[in-house]
Amino acid sequence: MPTAPIQSSTQGHLDIETVHDNIAVLKDGSCCLILQTTAVNFSLLSEGEQDAIIYAYAGLLNSLTFPIQIIIRSQRKNVSSYLALLNAQESKIQNPKLKNQLQKYSQFIQKIVKENEVLDKKFYIVIPFSALELGIASTLTSTVKKKPGLPFDKEHILEKAKTALFPKRDHILGQLTRLGLKARQLTTSEIIKLFYLYYNPNGNSADFSGNTKHDTPIVQAAVSPEKPVSTQRGGPPVQPTQTKTL
Repeated sequence: MPTAPIQSSTQGHLDIETVHDNIAVLKDGSCCLILQTTAVNFSLLSEGEQDAIIYAYAGLLNSLTFPIQIIIRSQRKNVSSYLALLNAQESKIQNPKLKNQLQKYSQFIQKIVKENEVLDKKFYIVIPFSALELGIASTLTSTVKKKPGLPFDKEHILEKAKTALFPKRDHILGQLTRLGLKARQLTTSEIIKLFYLYYNPNGNSADFSGNTKHDTPIVQAAVSPEKPVSTQRGGPPVQPTQTKTL
């Protein structure tokens, strides 16, 4: 049986058009920038410190004149590299007492990981720039079939997005400093890596090490469409199956 080639791409079903100048551009012309922030262990603070944090957070919320999105991303922590580091350090220690303590500590970590699910949490704040701010009216109610591609030139969209987003970013960074948190804006490479790992939980983050050029789509065909049609003995010609990988 002939197999029809896959004409569409996984990337065609995503809302993201491109990531440029540390800003994610969506297909409807809206944009967003992403801040990564630290966290505070609220339960370990004194009562006075907790009250100060609450008042500072209330001040942040009351100061907002624009929407934001707070995202907490949890992933199972892989401690194999940390255990390997402990073993490497153990081989270098000459003092028997220190070596014994390090062995006990390593066993303790292995027991913790075995009996409990160790999670790594990362915290993000997304600041959006809507298509309405860009000047596109009735983006949600339009019944006209939209043409593929951005509604305006990419450089024009980015220029207007930066004008609107950068003051909001600076305001959020200032408010987070009052909370005792450190935040920074994700770069283009970091945003692409974040989305890649979100859609591919088992993906390898090392694929992005040192690679800062992402002008070509991440989604590519596993089989080149130029590959000639193969033939099975005793059967009709079979078109090579094209799969999409992210």
